[in-house]
Amino acid sequence: MEDTSASPSPSQTGPTSEERTMGMLAHLTALAGFLIPFGNIVGPLIVWLLKKDSSPFVDDQGKESLNFQITVMILAIVCSILIIIIIGIFLLMLLGLVSLILIIVATVKASNGERYRYPFALRLIK
Repeated sequence: MEDTSASPSPSQTGPTSEERTMGMLAHLTALAGFLIPFGNIVGPLIVWLLKKDSSPFVDDQGKESLNFQITVMILAIVCSILIIIIIGIFLLMLLGLVSLILIIVATVKASNGERYRYPFALRLIK
């Protein structure tokens, strides 16, 4: 007789606690960009490079965070150029607010073990 009381494999139960924490950090470290130039890219990049080979969940969330932060950086450059015609100031503030909100949402989702997809992000890293 087969033993049916065996616990399900980790892939069936979702990411482990450590994987959820590292996935959350992949998003959360992007907040460094509000304090340090390019911190929004360097933080997630470090987390992703350290854990991408050991966890499919962290690999996925690290790439997602990096793609979003690269998109935000491109948009910030465009908004900075548009400061010449005044509208760039408002767009830059809006971009910062939207970025902050989406990073918080992504962090919460990743900490719950859910794979989060930002609503707008260039998929440059696959």
